Amino acid sequence: MRFRHPDGSTVHLAYCTNVHPAEDHDGVLAQLRDHAEPVRRRLGRDRLGIGLWLARDVTRTLGADPAALRRLKRTLDERGLEVVTLNGFPYRGFGAEIVKYRVYQPDWTTTERLDHTADLARLLAALLPDDVTEGTVSTLPLAWRTDFDDSRRTQSLKALHALADRLDAIEELTGRSLRVGLEPEPGCTIETTADALALLTGPDAPPPHRIGVCVDTCHLATSFEDPSTALAALQEAGVPVVKAQLSAALQARSPHDPAVRAALAAFAEPRFLHQTRARTPHGVRAVDDLPEALAGGLPTGPDDVPEWRSHVHVPLHAPLEAPLTATLPVLRAALTHLLGGARARTRHLEVETYTWHALPPELRPRSRAQLADGIAAELALARDLLTSLGLKELP
Repeated sequence: MRFRHPDGSTVHLAYCTNVHPAEDHDGVLAQLRDHAEPVRRRLGRDRLGIGLWLARDVTRTLGADPAALRRLKRTLDERGLEVVTLNGFPYRGFGAEIVKYRVYQPDWTTTERLDHTADLARLLAALLPDDVTEGTVSTLPLAWRTDFDDSRRTQSLKALHALADRLDAIEELTGRSLRVGLEPEPGCTIETTADALALLTGPDAPPPHRIGVCVDTCHLATSFEDPSTALAALQEAGVPVVKAQLSAALQARSPHDPAVRAALAAFAEPRFLHQTRARTPHGVRAVDDLPEALAGGLPTGPDDVPEWRSHVHVPLHAPLEAPLTATLPVLRAALTHLLGGARARTRHLEVETYTWHALPPELRPRSRAQLADGIAAELALARDLLTSLGLKELP
């Protein structure tokens, strides 16, 4: 979906296909047929943007086989789909029964991560619509925090510089400008926008015309960051928001209440990591997963711990039943800052609710049709937020 910002620029809205992950080329083509095209039809659009997730094996296939790449591009065109952004965070296995900490491997200390991200950028240059010259790729925020020392930080920065050189070469060869956004996430080396700011403006920072930030509004909310303050700091420092992922975290007020804790327990599941944070008068307290929080890893109050937030990407369009809520106000505030002013601060938006099949049974879609309904409803909500900020939806 495309929108015209009041400054005249085009803003792209997509949804991320990691919600129905595929590990091979045929699986990617099937997800376009079975999922993405039905979402487009529900929205009544001739064209729909998708944020493709391409596992490492798919990336290798497409890079080595020009015919396979042409087939993917032709299929996108035939099904009324377009790609301006890729989700390069998960490397492989995102549909596994247990993902958890595996999603952070390989990290930016490895040649595998560098090569994969550069390969994604080359593919994106070929997949961009004919009238689009800029593409973006989101990636993990260097690494999970464990054992990440100064030497590994130095390795990561060298890799990002090497990536920037490869992106420069891609533009020289194709005329397409590709940028990569580090995606701050709770528990990672870069957990907050402040961490990203320190890295991207510090010594040996990679060039900002290639490397910036991907702001995920679920992660922003989980860390209790104020969106206006965080995004203004990036803007003032000249750190680009190359992409924003529109998502909402799980929010629970009065976590001392047994009913609240019982409601939270329904979201504790084995596939994904649900980093959980508590806001206290002494700062934000953190644990790596929701079951750990429920087992006593976080304080509950009642007087001094008014709220927990958990890294659970909950559907944008469907209000949660009391006593739980979602952090949609954080999403709205972030969008207002990024796109509500005289200039668009980012031009690539991606709805990313990858947890549909890991939600409690009463929220889980029971068919492909129900999943398509839900994704379409999320995109419709995002569309309405954008038009309320003065953007005009384009045909």
